[in-house]
Amino acid sequence: MSIDVGARLRFVRARHGLSQRALAKRAGVTNSAISLIEANRVNPSVGALKRILDGVPIGMAEFFALEPEPERKAFFAADELTEIGRKAAKGAISFRQVGDSLFGRKLQILKERYEPGADTGRVPLSHEGEEGGIVLSGRLEVTVGEERRILGPGDAYSFDSRRPHRFRCVGPNPCELVSACTPPSF
Repeated sequence: MSIDVGARLRFVRARHGLSQRALAKRAGVTNSAISLIEANRVNPSVGALKRILDGVPIGMAEFFALEPEPERKAFFAADELTEIGRKAAKGAISFRQVGDSLFGRKLQILKERYEPGADTGRVPLSHEGEEGGIVLSGRLEVTVGEERRILGPGDAYSFDSRRPHRFRCVGPNPCELVSACTPPSF
């Protein structure tokens, strides 16, 4: 059985928020030693690996027991976007999310579609974070605090999500937009 010590070390180091340089300093080894191990160009001795892991800190048993997360998918076809909810308050709203899981992610990206008259509701939304979007087609009324604007294709918004906000499709055509929020709030 082959164990990828380099990928495992890189995963543990990143999980603990350490740069190669910071880990090297903590472990009393050179930065290039960490780099070479992570690139699988050098296999460390048991003693050297223990000294490096003490810098994290993590034990040898835990190090070899954990499984690094697979690299996240970078590209998504249109039919791979995940529908995460449809609201029926005065018309349908579709939220199609990039990626099927937001576990461990710091950014959520959505393709939204509001049917004519669709509204997020009379009670404004409010949550931690920031959000923004760009209207692709149709017209969207966006209310943020006491401000209200009707946005058309190419128009955009960006605001602190703690400010009460509401979205409503105005006009006879559906409205589509691409939005993002951080941290993910859906």
